[in-house]
Amino acid sequence: MKSKKMRDNKVGYFLLAPWLFGFIAMYLIPMFMSMYYSFTNYNLLNVPQFIGFDNYKRIFMQDKTFYQSIKVTFSYVLILVPLRLIFALGVAVLLNKKHKGLGFYRTFYYIPSIIGGSIAVSVVWKQIFGNQGVVMSILAAFGIEQKLSLLGNPKTALSVIILMGIWQFGSSMLIFLSALKQIPYSLYESAMVDGAKPMPTFFKITLPMLTPTIFFNLILQVINGFRIFTESYVITDGGPLDSTLSYVLYLYRRSFAYFDMGYSCALAWVLVAIIGVFTVVLFKTQNNWVFYESKEGK
Repeated sequence: MKSKKMRDNKVGYFLLAPWLFGFIAMYLIPMFMSMYYSFTNYNLLNVPQFIGFDNYKRIFMQDKTFYQSIKVTFSYVLILVPLRLIFALGVAVLLNKKHKGLGFYRTFYYIPSIIGGSIAVSVVWKQIFGNQGVVMSILAAFGIEQKLSLLGNPKTALSVIILMGIWQFGSSMLIFLSALKQIPYSLYESAMVDGAKPMPTFFKITLPMLTPTIFFNLILQVINGFRIFTESYVITDGGPLDSTLSYVLYLYRRSFAYFDMGYSCALAWVLVAIIGVFTVVLFKTQNNWVFYESKEGK
């Protein structure tokens, strides 16, 4: 029995080896290297010089652009995440009803999530909202002349990027749709017997039963929101006047435009800390609004 168990373990480790190698080589080692470089002055050309916490002091005490990128990223996350989840949930509720062409509509609404983060779509989005784009032409047709495009105006540029993020609601929608199908129909039958109307039924039955899924989607979307890069880089390159300068785009600039690798590594770990704090806060608050059936019996 022991020899058979040893043989099974060897087979298991052999099958696990490719993933384990990739995890160590592509994630674990770079993570520790990044942490080390965050305490150094390093520009890819010279030998790293250990400087302690100077990079972190510089971030919080001297770097005004850091605070601008934080402001933009927080604005993006706080506006995008609720709107995307609300939109995804609304569409999921509609698609949960039986009607013809349901499979087509599910696929149609999911496609933006597959291609939405690509360079090509960002370029198309830039053309649509640019000076010669469709949006400007439509506004001109209605007699609304604009000197600046929506992307050229610091007050509206971030809104365009947020709108693109909302458009990519497909993955959240599918998760909501799967959760909706798991809600026991007997609950709705009881509500109908009691004469409950659709709106109270949604808020009293559907929404509470979906809170674990809402929580799951919320965590994913918050993490992805803080990592916004492609849209900000391709569509506006952080402009105008840094009004769309996301945190990751600023980190990228410090790394590959200024070759300030030690400083950019420190920025990366600050971002990890920010995402970690948000995640912990969300987990701490879940007991106040997330309903788990397994806890009801305790």
